[in-house]
Amino acid sequence: MPGPPTSTRRPHPGTGRARLTSTGLALLVLFTALGLVARDGTGVDRALTEGLHGVWRTTAGDVAAVVGMVLGPVLPLLLAAALVVAALRYRRSDPYLAGLLVRVLVVLGACRMVSAVAKPLFARDRPRQFPDWAFPSGHVTSVAATGFAVWLLTAWVAPQLRRRAAATAGVAVAVCAASRIVLEVHWLTDTVGAVVGVAGAGLVTTVALRLTPVPPRRPGVESAP
Repeated sequence: MPGPPTSTRRPHPGTGRARLTSTGLALLVLFTALGLVARDGTGVDRALTEGLHGVWRTTAGDVAAVVGMVLGPVLPLLLAAALVVAALRYRRSDPYLAGLLVRVLVVLGACRMVSAVAKPLFARDRPRQFPDWAFPSGHVTSVAATGFAVWLLTAWVAPQLRRRAAATAGVAVAVCAASRIVLEVHWLTDTVGAVVGVAGAGLVTTVALRLTPVPPRRPGVESAP
């Protein structure tokens, strides 16, 4: 006997947007709570930093410093410049793509601002004497923001690459976070907070700019026969 008919109706896009917005706001609340709770350093923070004390003066520290030059604030600047140039190039030949690039640029900016806005609010000291405040890590925020924006862009224009983009971003964030901890310029929770804050800001901004749900292909582009 055949079973009951299966509904083919898809969930309304508004449902997915509301869920992502709620998730983004929850992550921002978690980010704020982490900044408050870890203001004086957690037990894990102190134990990890004490275990690595002085390593930044060794070859490992030299390697970590080089990593910081590559994986850091320069990345979102380079991506922002590339998005602006590309948007200007396609503003007439492909207005849809140009508009998409501008919206991704706004998401990138919102994610990167997490560190700039939060650092003076939490005013957390670094593990050792170092300029600027600690929470969240500006380097990790930069890498996570760049990774989020690249993933979002690939999800829209090259969906077959979005898993690779996500994996690459994850590795880059982990390597960057490890380098900042080895250099003793950040606590573990500074790096975790950076990722949580970027994810929250990224999701909220993505929904606000109607960049979700991601279509299976660009609107108006037919699949090959």
